[in-house]
Amino acid sequence: QVQLVESGGGLVQAGGSLRLSCAASGSIFSFNTMGWYRQAPGKERELVASATSIGTRNYADAVMGRFIISRENAKNTVYLQMNSLKPEATAVYYCNLRVSRSSTMDYWGKGTLVTVSS
Repeated sequence: QVQLVESGGGLVQAGGSLRLSCAASGSIFSFNTMGWYRQAPGKERELVASATSIGTRNYADAVMGRFIISRENAKNTVYLQMNSLKPEATAVYYCNLRVSRSSTMDYWGKGTLVTVSS
């Protein structure tokens, strides 16, 4: 059983920064992708950033240059450093772990709320 626990959300003023953390535990295949998704009220969940266990990173256009995703593979932990935050970044942020072997398995955290005030 894989569990993901997020931390680091909160309230911040526009232009500020927050750092999210997500720790995965359980039986985890060494090659995997960990990432962050977000869901704003009335909108669909969308990818923010992801990073594979071998270092490949991917960012949504909306956060490119302002958000940084990083990992500590030995700790099965992923971070999201969010800088120059905008009010439209307000959402629940979910940690995701994806393992693709014979099939693809997605695991999700419960989410952490990020609120950016204008």
